[in-house]
Amino acid sequence: MSGLEIERKFLVKKGDAYQRAAFSSSRIKQGYIPCDNATVRIRLRQQDAGESLRTTGGQAFLTIKGKSLDGGLSRYEFEKEITIDEAEHLLRLCRGGVIDKRRYLVRSGRHVFEVDEFYGDNEGLVMAEVELNSEDEPYEKPDFIGPEVTGDHRFYNKQMLRNPFKLWRDTLPEAYR
Repeated sequence: MSGLEIERKFLVKKGDAYQRAAFSSSRIKQGYIPCDNATVRIRLRQQDAGESLRTTGGQAFLTIKGKSLDGGLSRYEFEKEITIDEAEHLLRLCRGGVIDKRRYLVRSGRHVFEVDEFYGDNEGLVMAEVELNSEDEPYEKPDFIGPEVTGDHRFYNKQMLRNPFKLWRDTLPEAYR
């Protein structure tokens, strides 16, 4: 897939409402290959956290994202499915560690919100994203969605490797940490 990605990011309120509303979840590990003018991400996605990627229908992706020119709302994205073996080899080229998270998929109106619950140095952070077809497309926010953080670089996964949530969690209201 390639084209313009338009998405909005939000903090998620404490509690398990997003987990109860989810129709699917998967464990994701992703790393970033150094690149000056784009974001190059390698992602492994596994449906069941307790089993091997090869036995649970795991998937792997190479994604390249261009820089945003509108405050983080949209940017060019190229994504291609690759083999798990290719991803495991490419992850060795990544710098700064990996992001480890569980992603929950939640339907709301005509959209699906992707809710990410982070682990490791980003433990305690839960964010949601919704992809849109246009910048002004209306969408219905689930009740557990909090303030919008689109364009705030602290909430970019790549940035959270360099400046993890554990270092700045106290800057957020209690309801979101």
